[in-house]
Amino acid sequence: MKSYLAKPAEVKRKWYIIDAADKPLGRVAAAAAHILRGKHKPTYTPYVDTGDHVIIINAEKVVLTGNKPQQKEWIRYTGYPSGLKRTKYADLLATRPELAMEMAVKGMLPHNRLGRAMAKKLKVYRGTNHPHQAQKPEVWPGEIK
Repeated sequence: MKSYLAKPAEVKRKWYIIDAADKPLGRVAAAAAHILRGKHKPTYTPYVDTGDHVIIINAEKVVLTGNKPQQKEWIRYTGYPSGLKRTKYADLLATRPELAMEMAVKGMLPHNRLGRAMAKKLKVYRGTNHPHQAQKPEVWPGEIK
């Protein structure tokens, strides 16, 4: 029996909503990456973007377990001498929770042009409101502990 290999023109995309309120950041990111890659579909093909669109709401209510809010740091470099910037995740989640969620999901996707295409289907919002009602998104039925 031959294996089925999806073609980009055959992919049917759906929209899913994940509510991140009171859930761990990594678990929400892992579920979103799973959907974006298309691993929940029987037509999953590793080299084709078979994934669906993901809307993450309530990003400001996500939690980090243990001492991560005080110990984990977001480190970036400006490009100038002595331009290393460090920000604690407690401050990052208080000021820019959408960025923290996007970085967590992008880190779980392939680091190539296919992963960048998958990341474009991710939408993260601070509250419960989002402008994607016309796409008729469904609530993700999978459980996130």
